[in-house]
Amino acid sequence: MKNRDLKYLKELAYFSSVGLSVSLSIFIGLGIGVWLDKKFESNPWMTLIFLGLGIIAGFRNIGLAIKKSRKF
Repeated sequence: MKNRDLKYLKELAYFSSVGLSVSLSIFIGLGIGVWLDKKFESNPWMTLIFLGLGIIAGFRNIGLAIKKSRKF
């Protein structure tokens, strides 16, 4: 493979993993929130807090991907 083709392949692999990273961060935050709500019987506060944190982490991952794309 040419060096340029290898670079494009690496970029494609990285950016295809961004969607998975965003969705996982949201679902992990949601899962932790639901688990804490069941443990402490504080419905729906922990779920909302950790869902918000998961969404923030997802947007942070998008921002890091954009920052990394500018370096390519």
